[in-house]
Amino acid sequence: MASLEPAFRALSENHRLQILGLLLNRPRPVGELVECLRLSQPATSKHLRALRDAGLVRARVDRQRRVYEICPEPLREIQHWLRPYRRLWSRSLDRLGHELEKLAAEGRNDD
Repeated sequence: MASLEPAFRALSENHRLQILGLLLNRPRPVGELVECLRLSQPATSKHLRALRDAGLVRARVDRQRRVYEICPEPLREIQHWLRPYRRLWSRSLDRLGHELEKLAAEGRNDD
C-alpha cells in the first residue's frame, strides 16, 4: 500500500473535501467548481493541484477547458486503512440503535 500521507494531507483542508464532494456525482470543469465553491479561480486551481498531486483527482482537457474527476484508488486505500477502526464506531451505532428501539417501544407502551 502506498503512503497515505499525501492523501490525508490533501483531505485535511475543507475546500478540498468540498471539491471531492462536488466531483462525487460527476466530472466537472474548473469554472463550475469555482462557481460552486465561491472561490477565485486561482484559489480553486491551487486546491485542485493539491488534490491532483495527492492522486485524488485527475484532469482531462475538453476543448479549451480542464475537466476534473475523482481517482478512486487512493480513496480505496484509505477505506482499507480505516477497516480495523470501523468496529469502534459500529459498536456505538449499534448501541444507539438499541437505545432508539427502547425509546420507541416505551413510547408505544405509553399510548
